[in-house]
Amino acid sequence: MSATEAIAVIGAGWAGLAAAARLSLSGRQVHLYERSRSLGGRARSLELPEICATPLDNGQHILLGAYRHTLQLLQDCGVNQADAFLRLPLQFPYPGFDQADWKQRPFGSGMLFEAPAWPAPLHLLAALLKARGLNWEDKLALSRFSSTARWMDWDLQVDCSVTTLLERYAQTPNLYRLLWRPLCLAALNTPPEWASARVFLHVLRDSLGAARRQASDMLLPRRALGALLPQAVESLLKTGGASIFNACAVRGLQAQDGVWLLHSKQGQRTYSKVLIATDPWQGATLLQQAGVQELAAQLQACTPRAIATCYLRYAPELKLARPFYALCDTPEAPGQFVFDRGWLDPAQAGVLAVVISAAEIDAAALPQQLMAQLAAQCQMPELRHAQASRVICEKRATFNCEPESDKWRPAAPEAAPGLWLAGDWLQDPKALYPATLEGAVRSGEAAAKALLKAAAAS
Repeated sequence: MSATEAIAVIGAGWAGLAAAARLSLSGRQVHLYERSRSLGGRARSLELPEICATPLDNGQHILLGAYRHTLQLLQDCGVNQADAFLRLPLQFPYPGFDQADWKQRPFGSGMLFEAPAWPAPLHLLAALLKARGLNWEDKLALSRFSSTARWMDWDLQVDCSVTTLLERYAQTPNLYRLLWRPLCLAALNTPPEWASARVFLHVLRDSLGAARRQASDMLLPRRALGALLPQAVESLLKTGGASIFNACAVRGLQAQDGVWLLHSKQGQRTYSKVLIATDPWQGATLLQQAGVQELAAQLQACTPRAIATCYLRYAPELKLARPFYALCDTPEAPGQFVFDRGWLDPAQAGVLAVVISAAEIDAAALPQQLMAQLAAQCQMPELRHAQASRVICEKRATFNCEPESDKWRPAAPEAAPGLWLAGDWLQDPKALYPATLEGAVRSGEAAAKALLKAAAAS
């Protein structure tokens, strides 16, 4: 049975987009299949007219300066980073601790950890010495942890939970509540008592522990995510003659006569090379159809974690003192971070995005809970009454990043002859990452590289 020379990429999340872009840039013809109407996967844009006239994301994202592959791909696709992002030096601010009267705040109610634009690691030393809301016991514990992690090369031979790791190195209750717990939730979307310490250390290594200070910079997207990588890659692919099939779920994938038979709304096509870049749950289904039973069963051990974002619209004149703040969360006040969208886009002035990672929420009650939390913690009574609200809950935002999660995460991009995998759920041979945009892009590029290498050898 003859097959088209095009390469089929199934899934247009950031892994699939990265793979398709690299394949197209190498001169290969690409057929990109996406079951949704828009590209971007679990990091996409939405129209929320009750909140804002411009598109918003299905969840607020922060990129890091350490995201080298993502930033390089954006550059290769013609995206101007200065226009696309608000770049901030490393900071972890809570409301009120950047004000002159911060000492009047109760101990344990927040902190301000902010690094200057100094070379690494001096920027972290300065941030630690100047940190507000931390006592000397906290600062000494944080310094000891950082020194020990560097000595261990930011790695563990035997994995454990983040909580166990922090207890082992005598991190204080104040540090745990104000720094480590929210940082773990933001990075791994898994509570620290269940989260992988090894993965957490790898994230810290490539950001806080990096030799370049810029690696710890925080990048807030000024544009909706759909206007960043998805649109840029779509333009690149069309220029390269690729075919993009939106709202076109792949219903079947079978091996037949040495090629792959792909069934979709576009009909039936045969390919000699197929790259699956879906989420792990859809990937397991496709692998099962393709006859790769052992790998499909392996992926079924993956469990999802949700992330919720609540958008609150206020008067355009309302503005927070910073682009974002960390929040002290409780079951009754679950917000973990708040972002002022007006700092990023003047058209979104008055719009706040409140994020709850590892979310277990009552969507109906959430807006009122968050309004009360913001009014109290920011000491801004006007935040108690938003003009409109909208809760977006991405139920399968990430996988549950537990210790020894590498047991179900495939390590190699090639699943079978002519069949490759890409996604943030694969293991990176250089770093075991959680589900992040950088992990997705790295995986997509690694799969494209492996595919091209195999094609050149055949």
